[in-house]
Amino acid sequence: MKETLVAGMTHELRFQVTPSKTVPALYPESIDFSAMPGVFATGFLVGFLEWACVAMLAPHLDEGEQSLGTHISVSHDAATPPGFEVTAKVSLVSIEGRRLRFDVEAHDGVDLIAKGTHMRALILRSKFDEKLRRKIEAVAR
Repeated sequence: MKETLVAGMTHELRFQVTPSKTVPALYPESIDFSAMPGVFATGFLVGFLEWACVAMLAPHLDEGEQSLGTHISVSHDAATPPGFEVTAKVSLVSIEGRRLRFDVEAHDGVDLIAKGTHMRALILRSKFDEKLRRKIEAVAR
């Protein structure tokens, strides 16, 4: 990681909720999900918060580095229908070696819809891919 990555940095990301990001679309194979209300799905909300963190980190990573989510603790407190724009606000709280801790929240223009914390780990993509390859080969034997 570059020296420009420091605790206290913040980032905002905006996204318009579409029907493809609602609960019925989360797992179309699931009859149970298909019967649920067409509102922004918690699973997609989590991905949106991760996206905001990844976008914040991107200019501060060295070549070949990426980050992966390792933990998330987020409330989902209000329903957001398609057509609404959601805004994620993320703040890098701490850097401990290759572990990064964020405070995260999202608002839909009417309600604070989510708030919590998120942890990410910096990885070297080449090393990660090699470990994954070995895991796949081990199962194939």
